[in-house]
Amino acid sequence: MSQNTPFTFEPAAFIPFRDKEAIARVRAIRREDITRHANPDYRIQVFPDAEIEPRWIEDMITRIRASAETGKPLVMIMPNPWPSYCKVADIINREKISCHNVHTFNMDEYADQDGRIAPLTWEFGFGYAFQKFFIANIDPSLRPPEKQVHLLGDDNIRDYSKIIADLGGADITYAGPGWTGHMAFVDPDAPEFAASSIEEWKTFGTRVCTLSPLTIAQNSMHGCFGASGDLTAVPPKAATVGPADILGAKHRIATHAITVGGSRTHSWQRLTTRLCLHGPVTPLVPESVLQTTRTDVWLSESAAMNIETRWDLGY
Repeated sequence: MSQNTPFTFEPAAFIPFRDKEAIARVRAIRREDITRHANPDYRIQVFPDAEIEPRWIEDMITRIRASAETGKPLVMIMPNPWPSYCKVADIINREKISCHNVHTFNMDEYADQDGRIAPLTWEFGFGYAFQKFFIANIDPSLRPPEKQVHLLGDDNIRDYSKIIADLGGADITYAGPGWTGHMAFVDPDAPEFAASSIEEWKTFGTRVCTLSPLTIAQNSMHGCFGASGDLTAVPPKAATVGPADILGAKHRIATHAITVGGSRTHSWQRLTTRLCLHGPVTPLVPESVLQTTRTDVWLSESAAMNIETRWDLGY
């Protein structure tokens, strides 16, 4: 190859979204332009990193309090920021907010290679953590009835979407993209979510699916797995709500704020964030579909930062 020949290459074969032109366009989006979007109902805001968690907690408390005061049911598809649930429970107890009208649906749960969903006794499971950090910390007199706390399992996976729909759909779902741009565990390369068109894909409900290698790598950095890149600690499959469940919600909040141990240096989410917010709407970047909906998007400053070469960092 001549020294004057430009060096070009194709993305690695395992990368689901491979449109280099679209990637180059969103990569170049500057911090000052990232909140601009053609859909006025898709509202993008940037906050200091430290404000994201309090905003999430405040929103959840506001909705639960309104449900208690009005007596109206509140249907929530719940994410898994485990320690934060302790803070939500503490406010509920301190302010004596009844959760009797609250219906919770966990967004996802791990499953083994045969598709068997992790039992509630598995200490690294989302259901186990939800009960430990949230439900068990709420005063028994204030807790939602047990039948209104829906945790994914082998016994209800086939009916999960119907149960949500029969309640009128979720009032709110909280989400945030993974490295693949997934919603919940709806990964772009999961064969269980393969569709002939985006319209078909939007109709898919809750199911067990195969996790992307990128999702497994990302989750291996979670504290529960030792935050050490132990790929063998992360199960290969997961149960997850589907696009239909998320799109069927009355409102959505999408949070882009993931770092490793709170380090701005290790925010891998900047490119994924830009693809979700400003890239093509495609199942190859699942959360991009929210661009077409009423959604509040909360970005941390770390996620919104410009993507620039940093020779001072190296590895």
